[in-house]
Amino acid sequence: MTCIGDQLGMEFSPEEIAEARSRNGLLSMELELSRTCNLGCVYCYASSGKPLENELSLAEIEDIVDQAIQLGVKKIIVLGGGEPLLYPQLLDVLDFIISKNLVVDLFTNGTLITPDFAGKLYRLGVGIVIKMNSRKAAIQDYLADREGTFAAINNSLVALREAGYPDEEHRLGIQTIICRQNYDELPDLWRWARRQEIVPYVETMTLQGRATDHPELEVSPSVLKTLFEKLAKIDAEEFGCNWTPHPPLVASQCARHEYSCTITSNGDVHPCPGVNVSAGNIREQKLADILTNSKVIQELRNIRTNIKGQCAVCDINDHCYGCRGHAYQVTGDYLAADPLCWLKK
Repeated sequence: MTCIGDQLGMEFSPEEIAEARSRNGLLSMELELSRTCNLGCVYCYASSGKPLENELSLAEIEDIVDQAIQLGVKKIIVLGGGEPLLYPQLLDVLDFIISKNLVVDLFTNGTLITPDFAGKLYRLGVGIVIKMNSRKAAIQDYLADREGTFAAINNSLVALREAGYPDEEHRLGIQTIICRQNYDELPDLWRWARRQEIVPYVETMTLQGRATDHPELEVSPSVLKTLFEKLAKIDAEEFGCNWTPHPPLVASQCARHEYSCTITSNGDVHPCPGVNVSAGNIREQKLADILTNSKVIQELRNIRTNIKGQCAVCDINDHCYGCRGHAYQVTGDYLAADPLCWLKK
């Protein structure tokens, strides 16, 4: 059993994070290829569907990866701002990243993975994370706004398993947002993922994009607290994984602002998908200059000393600073306390 959690360490060590922060470097980078998507997920942060104007070319994508390497990046996360499998040169992008000896994770809605493509991903050594919000067809299809999504995801999971996922060299995960529609089934979904050796990434929802048009999705902090505590008990008693419940991620925490950034499909540099504030554009400046000179990047790089409100005095703020995206979308201030956090003094 592979556990994720703040009791078990993070993806990068505190020493690596401190070193990257001190030199305005990177350890990971999130990369959007296009906003084109075949679904219309009602919670989508990017309101994706159609491509943005003048999206990055393959040459520009390769150049930004090379710039990130100069900044010390170790991992590239190919995001589903849209659906990456609809990007015609996806395999070229993955080949290029892997040729640079970097780790790569691919986030996909999981509706387009054929047996042949699953085999190609396995041979490349790509980690896969599928957006799965329910094991019930009606709920999954509703949240994706497309009938047949549940069946397509299951077909993709079968293809990935037949290709060899998951094993020690090939991570398979699911990404799940917490909402009213799937709330009651999340303990069983968590157990299912753990038993399948699938890494569950269960997280609170950021109120941006299409989610702002769907208040029926929202879950209150007190209800979130109950769920997090229930999942922590399940993990400890049934799977030997121990962690402290706190938002925004179940069994983990966000520290990406200290060592990462997001490149949108038109070249804007954002601190993360939730804090969709442009720090600059790679067509106008080098990435190193953007990270060094951007006010929003620098304030979030030093989030633990800049954070405000309840988060500033929280007992666990040495390793948690809530969700900066949710704070920004709700309050307009990315340094504000996380409005969804129940850990209040």
